[in-house]
Amino acid sequence: MADQGINTTRLDAELLLSHVLDRNRVWLITHFHDTLGEEALKVFEGLVLRRAQHEPLQHILGKQEFWGLDFKVTPNVLIPRPETELIIESALGIAKHLHGPITMIDLCTGSGCIAVCLSHELASARVLATDASPGALVIARENAARHNVSDRITFLHGDLFAPLEMLDIREQIDIIVTNPPYIPSGDLSTLQPEVRDFEPEMALIAGPEGIEIATAIIRQAPAFLKQGGALIMEMGMGQANELSVVVNNTRAYSSIEIFKDLAGIERVIVAKKA
Repeated sequence: MADQGINTTRLDAELLLSHVLDRNRVWLITHFHDTLGEEALKVFEGLVLRRAQHEPLQHILGKQEFWGLDFKVTPNVLIPRPETELIIESALGIAKHLHGPITMIDLCTGSGCIAVCLSHELASARVLATDASPGALVIARENAARHNVSDRITFLHGDLFAPLEMLDIREQIDIIVTNPPYIPSGDLSTLQPEVRDFEPEMALIAGPEGIEIATAIIRQAPAFLKQGGALIMEMGMGQANELSVVVNNTRAYSSIEIFKDLAGIERVIVAKKA
């Protein structure tokens, strides 16, 4: 795999072998000199070949950990990233100051990781989760069932707020969370092959500027938020200033906070409705 430019070859091989044998990595270390059976070796070699072709490890294993929970992932959904956990942290920080049942919207839910984690942490919360991809919603519903929160989340098919227009929820939402597409279309060819060739383009590309979908969300969110309700949104590197201008130009929000990820990149914007 190293010949193909994959620099995590040992770790990937260990995780693939753990998957084949249904054993953890500690077991592998303590059984380092054991002989691998012919059938297991054949399966393992097939998985290594797939990884050597830059197929994401998460697709091969069929899962990804996020916020301490295992989520099913397929090529129909964006693989959950650690930086997206900032959305969970921000939402929980706001939720602890709210009283009574909490109603949330999760736009571009994808695998459902944000909606599921928030439902898992906030037992009384109701979440409405939307996505334009029917395939993504299938995975999101499976993940909700996997973590026993299906009764707390309503999944709706459609683009952004469109599936919610017919519901009587205007100015009733406490928190809107979203990890929308935010990559400029011209940057697609520069992405790592694991991302460019295997993850859904509609979950990555926002348009020529990269802020088109985020801008639409910022402008439409106030119609659904309560007074003081919060929009919590992930954004791309270098987009904080532009999106802050969009927030201020709506004249619908009273405050803006920007949170950085562990790499020091401005990653999440939190805007509260005036």
